[in-house]
Amino acid sequence: MNAELSHSITSDEARSIAKEAYIYGFPMVDSYRVQYSYFVDSADSEYKAPWNQIRNMGRVFTPEDKTIQTPNSDTPYSMAGLDLRAEPVVLTVPEIDESRYFSVQLIDLYTFNFHYLGSRTTGNGGGSYLIAGPGWQGETPAGITAVIPSATEFVLAAYRTQLFDPADLDNVMNVQAGYTVQPLSDFLGTPAPAPAPTVDFITPLTAEQERTSPAFFDILNFVLQFCPTDPSETDLMARFAPLGIGAGRTFDASSLSPEVTQAVEDGIADAWAAFADLEKTKVNTGEVTAGDVFGTRGFLDNNYLYRMAGAVLGIYGNSKDEALYPAYNVDANGTALDASRTRYTLRFAPGQLPPVNAFWSLTMYEMPASLLVANPLNRYLINSPMLPQLQRDPDGGLTLYIQAESPGTEKESNWLPAPRGPFAMFMRLYWPKAEALDGAWTQPPLEPVQ
Repeated sequence: MNAELSHSITSDEARSIAKEAYIYGFPMVDSYRVQYSYFVDSADSEYKAPWNQIRNMGRVFTPEDKTIQTPNSDTPYSMAGLDLRAEPVVLTVPEIDESRYFSVQLIDLYTFNFHYLGSRTTGNGGGSYLIAGPGWQGETPAGITAVIPSATEFVLAAYRTQLFDPADLDNVMNVQAGYTVQPLSDFLGTPAPAPAPTVDFITPLTAEQERTSPAFFDILNFVLQFCPTDPSETDLMARFAPLGIGAGRTFDASSLSPEVTQAVEDGIADAWAAFADLEKTKVNTGEVTAGDVFGTRGFLDNNYLYRMAGAVLGIYGNSKDEALYPAYNVDANGTALDASRTRYTLRFAPGQLPPVNAFWSLTMYEMPASLLVANPLNRYLINSPMLPQLQRDPDGGLTLYIQAESPGTEKESNWLPAPRGPFAMFMRLYWPKAEALDGAWTQPPLEPVQ
């Protein structure tokens, strides 16, 4: 953006555009920060692999893992970053035992979950899936199970493979070893096309810088060059253009007048105020849940504030058809959870266990760090594969004991150890049934023990 343009826009206009463009762009800019660490910066501790290669993480998270908040210990991950510019990429998954859930979440640069492979969608029989960029036109090659188009030129493929218990880890690693990621020419054994131009990946902002810096819009413009404009966003891009925001445009914060710079910073603050209001009035009250903020473009219907909320609260969350995440932040009386002063029970009435086609889990996190809790049992969660080892109530229901101290030998099988202080718990319902999706089933309250 040049100085002449900065003088042609009023401060009020700049503030309004900055707010709208920030809400629109936050998930894309924050996702770029993550994927730069995963696939570009090999010196980063979070680095996974180069583009178009898979990295399997055959391990479970423990309290020693402090990098990722609210870690999932149910499904060891595999990750692949797909560069679709030169040619499509083929994801091959092996045949997997029907009892083991797996999924491959395909996330575009907008952070939409545009498709899934896995137990729910494609089954456990194996197959080879061609992921095609927006410019690809071609017939379905031999050996390809299905062609899946992406609206953007880069894609994140996040694999989850169910772990039944810690002793099952070798079996999970065997499954992961069967996942392959290949450019189409490698899959077909044909000559590779000319490589795509080398990308000079710009250094991302830190998470803290993203919240205030006008340079945020430099990153957004960089990402947008790999995102052909969706027809539904043509007018949106026209609104952003006077501030130099859009694919192929240059936003130069140093060329802005002091007044416009302040207006842009105020617009960013306005965006965060809009998020805070949504969080207070709808997220914290349960009116808006994780199931409302992750999904396809069609599902979110260009609700950019919801998309921003998803990225802030847990980027790359699953679409609700794949997983639901009921949370426990307060007890049945609305009081914040604290096991230094209270013991709790969680009872599922007969026939009221979480309704899932795959499996469910309940994981304990110490707060405010939102990390797993060290305990004498090395038990960080209770899940449905553990049901045969859990004691049932006389009526067939199930009572779990949520507390810092052991409830006694006879009840220890049903004990989920809590920290001696504040905590939260998250349920995960993988491949939830209709009654969980439509609200016919709801999570039982966490009862304080008097």
